[in-house]
Amino acid sequence: MRPTLSAEGTPHPDRGVLAGKVAVVTGASRGLGRAAALALGEAGAKVVLLARRAGALAEVGAELATRGIEALPLEADVTDEEAVCRAAATVCERWGRVDILLNNAGQALVGPLLSLRADDLRRLLDVNVVGAMICARAFGASMVQQRAGRIINVASVAGLAGEPNVCAYAASKAALLGFTRALSIEWARHGVTVNAIAPGYFRTDLNAAALDDPDLGPRILRHIPLRRVGAPDELGPLVVYLASDASAFMTGATLVIDGGQTAR
Repeated sequence: MRPTLSAEGTPHPDRGVLAGKVAVVTGASRGLGRAAALALGEAGAKVVLLARRAGALAEVGAELATRGIEALPLEADVTDEEAVCRAAATVCERWGRVDILLNNAGQALVGPLLSLRADDLRRLLDVNVVGAMICARAFGASMVQQRAGRIINVASVAGLAGEPNVCAYAASKAALLGFTRALSIEWARHGVTVNAIAPGYFRTDLNAAALDDPDLGPRILRHIPLRRVGAPDELGPLVVYLASDASAFMTGATLVIDGGQTAR
């Protein structure tokens, strides 16, 4: 495998830090999930790709394979407990363990609260919150048994600061942060750390329309001190840090990566 090089031409410091580890990434078929899967694989982990879109999963799996990364694409909806448990059993049968879980699968729901239907609200909470809990139970069981593991929940700055027209989304991400803190205490005695990442605006398929809108796009950038949005691969190093021994004494924390948006 060709080594990743730093700007000085030396091997990238993340290369191999996760060698021998098994990482599960939900919502791995695109966007931040795909970028995180690549970063974990480049750091040496075997990567389980979990998402609902089989075709897109296969494409990401093939991309990882071309980089010499061992990947296992598994089609599953995170809200389907039976499907997630089957996926966990498949992973343990193949590799015997799970070391890292990145709960990245999620949905967005934008609009004034008065325009939202109860069914839409329930579906959003089911994916963003209950789905993360189902995956933590299914894949975390292996971590608790082996008394070591890393769970990383992808939340959002929307769960930290108020903004109009995202009430449901903000509530779901705030709930995910509460889940992170509570589970970090519950599983600390088992050697499992639980942390969260709160991204700001990153260029993904989900928000491309908003960022490219001639009126809305510039308004978004004005609220970001760095005056740009993040690229998905900029999330990778932070994911690898939280998945590695470098963060062994960190649990229950939320790390913000938002170009300074919430520092105002």
